[in-house]
Amino acid sequence: MKRTGSFVLALQLLAAKLLAHQGCENGEVAWSGECCALCPPGFGARVPCGSNNTICEPCQESVTFSSTASATDPCRPCSTCPRQLPIRDSCTVTRDTLCATGCPRGHYLAPGNGTQPQGTCAPCRVCEEGFGAAQECKPGSDTECQKCPEGFYSEVKSPYEPCLLCRRECGPKEVMIQPCTPLSDTLCMDKELHILKRPEGAPQKDPPRKTAPQEAEGSGAHNASSEFVPSLVDDHPNNIIPVYCSILAAVVVGLLAYVGFKSWTTCQQKHQLAKARMGELASSPEGEKLHGDSGVFLDTHSLQEQHSLNKGPRADARLYSSLAHPLQEGAEQMLEAPTPCGKDWRSLAQHLGYPDETIETIGWGEAPAHTLLSDWSAQEGATLEALCQALAAIQRGDVVDHLNAPLEVSSMV
Repeated sequence: MKRTGSFVLALQLLAAKLLAHQGCENGEVAWSGECCALCPPGFGARVPCGSNNTICEPCQESVTFSSTASATDPCRPCSTCPRQLPIRDSCTVTRDTLCATGCPRGHYLAPGNGTQPQGTCAPCRVCEEGFGAAQECKPGSDTECQKCPEGFYSEVKSPYEPCLLCRRECGPKEVMIQPCTPLSDTLCMDKELHILKRPEGAPQKDPPRKTAPQEAEGSGAHNASSEFVPSLVDDHPNNIIPVYCSILAAVVVGLLAYVGFKSWTTCQQKHQLAKARMGELASSPEGEKLHGDSGVFLDTHSLQEQHSLNKGPRADARLYSSLAHPLQEGAEQMLEAPTPCGKDWRSLAQHLGYPDETIETIGWGEAPAHTLLSDWSAQEGATLEALCQALAAIQRGDVVDHLNAPLEVSSMV
């Protein structure tokens, strides 16, 4: 009799729960009999609906998200894009991260190997001059280069451009200067240059005449006289080649003279700089030791660096590219190391005036700090002083101290 009563009670509870399910909007009921509350998008269930009703909590921006209303699902963590794949849309509290479908231009999706993970955007191979792209760089494959065969040429470095067909022959009014090679197309030149033509409106001189013997004897037979007219330059277009060679030789001589002048100027500047250094060193206590009879020769440049260090740290006005490679490599490693406030090479690039797109492209490489400083050092005014000022502006005094580290004094007895 008791078993029958318990069975009837269980049926009644089941029937009550079914009726409650039908009365709830979402069809979910807590054990207490009340309808389960739904957490809207952007909120997750910290305590799922079960023995008690649902307890919701907000998702964290760029950390977790919830795109649907649920009484049991918590906030899910945001996804990350594969390495070097750009982010199309960032993660929000109601939507997961959206990644770009392909690599940027100039890169392809590498299949992965022992040194490179799967799904990495790698730079495309660049074909040198004289080589063309048999297969251009695509999102899923690298460039395949081939040497330009006979009759084709390539004058540019590119991961996309193929070898171009050479010009077969020059025109009827042109002369060939250089045949086609794998590095350049056929070079033709117009036979009739303007420098050999008579200006319009210029008076024409009468050609010299040679009198016939009958006219010299006074016979009066003027019709029997013969004229000797020398051929003009325009009648022989082949004579233009020596003129072209002369012009070319003059240009080469001018270039050599310019190079010689620049070398002489640079040498004079070096001598003046050396004299200035010697004058500054002579006024210091270390300079007096150079004139002693101790028999020890000190490196003046190194001693001047140590003397400057004793005066206090200061930024050097020389070019950054002339800095010792160990100092450059140490600064690059310090800028690539993670910092708590993000004062790394990206902050330096923004302070140096690089746009965000260029900074993002530099970040795709394996050594972004080296790429940044190498590109910046090729610009005008890329001095160590300017770099130290930019580093001080982003509060990286440790890198400034490293770049201004004193050089050791070398001595020889």
